[in-house]
Amino acid sequence: MQHQAYQPLQPCVNKYLQEKWDKSCYEMHRKRVQSAKSTLNTTPPLVYGHLLTKKKKQKLEEERLSTIQRENNMLLDKISHIMKTTGRIDCRNDYVKKSLYADKREKDLLQIVKENQLIIQRLSQCAPQYSVKLWREQWLENLHLMEQIGRFPHLHSSQVSSGVSSQKHKAMSKEKASKKSTTSLHEDSLSREEAALECEKGEQNKQRDTEDKSPESEDEPSQIKC
Repeated sequence: MQHQAYQPLQPCVNKYLQEKWDKSCYEMHRKRVQSAKSTLNTTPPLVYGHLLTKKKKQKLEEERLSTIQRENNMLLDKISHIMKTTGRIDCRNDYVKKSLYADKREKDLLQIVKENQLIIQRLSQCAPQYSVKLWREQWLENLHLMEQIGRFPHLHSSQVSSGVSSQKHKAMSKEKASKKSTTSLHEDSLSREEAALECEKGEQNKQRDTEDKSPESEDEPSQIKC
């Protein structure tokens, strides 16, 4: 009874057939719309396998791994051989360094050593021409004389700066004073002996004079003074 309620766009004799025809036309239209192809290509581009996997890089990596594996196998074989046997050391180098100029250099070195020893011997046997000790003693003596001659006492910078030099100077002055005292005592003893001898000679001369004058004047007592 649905065909009776159907209202066609154009006038028709049979509504039932008109509805059936319109429905079939609509289904055909929908099929054509679904199967229609678009004029614009909106699909994503094709993905190529050699661009994603990079076969060249993969091949190089496989070759590197194969070389590493081969070297590891070789090392394992060597280690197993060493463990089974005593092993062999093949890294020794028995080469001896040779030089055509070695003997000449040794002779030159020996000659230089001998010459140096002779120079050292000459220097050790050589006596100095000037005495530093004598110079120092003379300088200290000059300083002592300058201090004695000067009107006011003078302090030398070297003596003020270094206490050691002043002590040495004092020691030298003490030694000189002791030497002078000994010489002065010796001179005094000599002078006393000379004076005693002179006194004895004077007494003898006076005795002779009194003996000569005794007959003339016996009353005058003789006075002897030394």
